[in-house]
Amino acid sequence: MEHNSFLTPDKPKPNKVRALSEVLAVSTKLGLTSFGGPTAHLGYFHEEYVRRRKWMDERSYADLVALCQFLPGPASSQVGIGIGIIRGGLLGGLIAWLGFTLPSVIALVLFAFLLQGFDISRTGWIHGLKIVAVAIVAQAILGMGQKLTPDRYRATIAIFTAAATLVWPTAFTPILFIVIAGMVGMIHFRKMTGIQTVDLSIPVSRNLAIFCLATFFGILILLPVLTPFDRSGWLLFFDSFYRSGSLVFGGGHVVLPLLEREFVPTGLINKSDFLAGYGAAQAVPGPLFTFASYLGAMMRGVPGALVATIAIFLPAFLLIVGALPFWNSLCKSPKIQGTLIGINAAVVGILLASLYDPLWTTAILTPVDFALVCMLFLMLVFWKVPPWIVVVAGAAGGTIMNLL
Repeated sequence: MEHNSFLTPDKPKPNKVRALSEVLAVSTKLGLTSFGGPTAHLGYFHEEYVRRRKWMDERSYADLVALCQFLPGPASSQVGIGIGIIRGGLLGGLIAWLGFTLPSVIALVLFAFLLQGFDISRTGWIHGLKIVAVAIVAQAILGMGQKLTPDRYRATIAIFTAAATLVWPTAFTPILFIVIAGMVGMIHFRKMTGIQTVDLSIPVSRNLAIFCLATFFGILILLPVLTPFDRSGWLLFFDSFYRSGSLVFGGGHVVLPLLEREFVPTGLINKSDFLAGYGAAQAVPGPLFTFASYLGAMMRGVPGALVATIAIFLPAFLLIVGALPFWNSLCKSPKIQGTLIGINAAVVGILLASLYDPLWTTAILTPVDFALVCMLFLMLVFWKVPPWIVVVAGAAGGTIMNLL
């Protein structure tokens, strides 16, 4: 049978209200139970949406995942949005995002208020959360490095990017080297590509897609121009999260260095609170991008959490809607594929730099800290312990060290 639709051919569409209520129920269930990061999320989605409910066939799901991994942004959230759009239109996509995202947003905002209200930033378990963040990012670098920098050329891009990011620590350095790596990839790696795909019939009009892409780039370009005229600082606040959400290739962990360079050097949040929140984000289900909700709450309360959450996820929504109708031709371009190969290598370098600063320099202060991070890394990489258990172990380890 010709593969011409995201929808299973013999399964009729439900009525709109029922479809939207189903999307909300299933996505909320996933938002409450999906621990383990983006790769695990995709497994949960496959089990719930493809195997149990048969909202999509296997090929359609694989193609949607390929598209979302091709785009910048949180891949698992974009897959969820895409499935919601397929099931219930644009409103379905929005509801799918809310259901998957809101539980972790609420949890991290409450953690931010706890951190502020009780002055617990110097406690042992908070230091343990910082050490957890070191172990988890080290695991992410190991996995991404094996996949995205398997040869000396891509490893060179990664190392040069890491070195430049550490020597020239500005908010624009990662952006500059992502652009340079993309140009190198377009020239050097275009002959190494070969993504296997099939043509898809996309349930989004090209006019709407063009509007979303124009909106994405318009916000990205205009906000830095307008921020000097805003005395309240809200435009700059929104721009910092929006720009970070627009430039994350390779997984949610990459948002760490981008956000750190936006807010820590300016003094809007200190390194200790920043890393404590990042460690806590590993313990909750749902997308890692909700770390932005914690930062927004720490800096500007509930309004800040709301603005930060919308700003960091808005690029993902605009890009998935904007890219769906053009995926068939986009994914077959060797130049586009080569560009992405170069960008992904640079992303590994950006994450490697963040492993040293701010993670290592802030969290690993004594030989005992180093011993704990080694144990947590062992649990994650070799024993395959779920991340939330590692978070609990790290917090407990930090508490014990504080008592000795």
